[in-house]
Amino acid sequence: MLGKILYRYLKEYRWLLGGVLAFQFIAAMASLYLPRLNANIIDQGVAQGDTAYIWSTGTVMLAISLGQITASIIATYFAARASMAAGRDIRRDVYEKVSGFSEREVSTFGPGSLITRNTNDVQQVQMLAMMASTMLVNAPLLAIGGIVMALQQDVGLSWLIGVSVPTLLVIAGLIISRMVPLFRQFQKKLDAVNRILREQLTGVRVVRAFVREDIEEERFRGANTDIMVVGRKVGSLFVLLFPLAMLVLNITVVGVIWFGGIQVSAGTVEIGTLFAFMQYVGLIMTGVLMASFMAIMIPRAAVSAERINEVLSSESTLVKPGNPVSEFPAPGAIRFDEVEFSYPGAEKPVLQGISFEAAAGETVAIVGSTGSGKTTLISLIPRLFDATAGSVSLGGVDVREADLDRMWQGIGLVPQRPFLFTGTVASNLRFGREEATDEELWQALEIAQGRDFVEEMAGGLNARISQGGTNVSGGQRQRLAIARAIVHQPDVLVFDDSFSALDLTTDARLRQALWRELPEVTKIVVAQRISTITDADRIVVLDAGRMVGVGTHEKLLATNTTYREIVESQLGVEA
Repeated sequence: MLGKILYRYLKEYRWLLGGVLAFQFIAAMASLYLPRLNANIIDQGVAQGDTAYIWSTGTVMLAISLGQITASIIATYFAARASMAAGRDIRRDVYEKVSGFSEREVSTFGPGSLITRNTNDVQQVQMLAMMASTMLVNAPLLAIGGIVMALQQDVGLSWLIGVSVPTLLVIAGLIISRMVPLFRQFQKKLDAVNRILREQLTGVRVVRAFVREDIEEERFRGANTDIMVVGRKVGSLFVLLFPLAMLVLNITVVGVIWFGGIQVSAGTVEIGTLFAFMQYVGLIMTGVLMASFMAIMIPRAAVSAERINEVLSSESTLVKPGNPVSEFPAPGAIRFDEVEFSYPGAEKPVLQGISFEAAAGETVAIVGSTGSGKTTLISLIPRLFDATAGSVSLGGVDVREADLDRMWQGIGLVPQRPFLFTGTVASNLRFGREEATDEELWQALEIAQGRDFVEEMAGGLNARISQGGTNVSGGQRQRLAIARAIVHQPDVLVFDDSFSALDLTTDARLRQALWRELPEVTKIVVAQRISTITDADRIVVLDAGRMVGVGTHEKLLATNTTYREIVESQLGVEA
């Protein structure tokens, strides 16, 4: 899985990787050649007092060292560019994939986990790509080349390499095998920390209102402690590798000096040759250590790659039609035909047998008790979910056969919880249509009964809006969200309880302006307040996911018990 993901993205930057391999090869060969020159200086220059040879060979060594440094810098630069670009592309693809998810897939993964997968998980794969590309040539060349060059010195100490290298590989293998399950746990714990932190930041007002700070702090402390425990275990294993590797290296060097010193004393080996052999042992151990370090990173990157691939390989339930219909013969018309909808794993459908129509320009209201399925019903219009049975038609075309972009252009959705983006009033309104003029923005604000408070804000249309719109009131957020939908110039406006934060007077003025200024736009209104929907052309009454009545306010009041109970319960409150 990891190899597929890396190959998929790095193949686009093969020219950069080619440069990495070439310059790493040059640097590695320079590292292997320098000990031989060093041995020659000792044996031929120092031993014989040949100063000229020392200067000439030393100059060559200096030039080779500078070349090695230059090659390493260039190789690292190319590796960084390739790996960072690969990380950018992975994040882009994950984002595009998630953008096409329906609410069902987002709920399955969870927002916190999706954020982690597109940040920390991508970073792990990106880091491995960086390390692998810089060590891909260097580590094996230093290890294998060092062994070959050491054997050529013929000092009779090859058995030390045969013992030390396998020992180091066994140590690295044992450590890595114990780290793999810990990496899986670490990523899950990281998901939990992100999820809890996101919940607490989003619901900070609720936490403070119910004086739950201490409890929430303890909840976060628990998740934070869990990830600390796993991270400490990973760190404990990780730090073992380097001391053990240095122990093996130092024991090997001591062995080389001990047994090599005996041979030097016997006159069978020159001191320069022994010194070169010692350097090659160091290069061999460095190569093995580099490979081990990279091998440690592979398990965590592999876990992250699996998590990334889960997102990339997930198919959205919003399947694009093979031959999408982009022309709508009856713009604004909506039809529900025996619609049924069930959430995954639910024991029974949330909606059953829903059938009604809305002609272009009509206002259709949807009412019902809490949990009756109102929000789920209107979510089927823009295909946030797909009906599990029956059909939903928009503009005379089944929404499952319509071109998604073209269909969404014709729908203006005002969600139950209006969300504003960081920026200005104008940038939020133009989220619906970028080319909208200031005049059109003011007109939309006037219809939405938001012009007065926007004019009072410092900067007017250029007034700053914080993330989520937290620097404006709930009613102001709702009116800005309604204005944004109006700027979109849709054929259908869908209001999901979008007038709940408005007072009765503002609610009435807003509805009158909508009916007056946008008579050709179909309006689907979900409302709890009966006064909001009394003038609707048609009212659909839901009860436990079933449609128990449809008609005008007067007709339902006279004939429908459920609707009459809702009206009577509110009349007492509103009186």
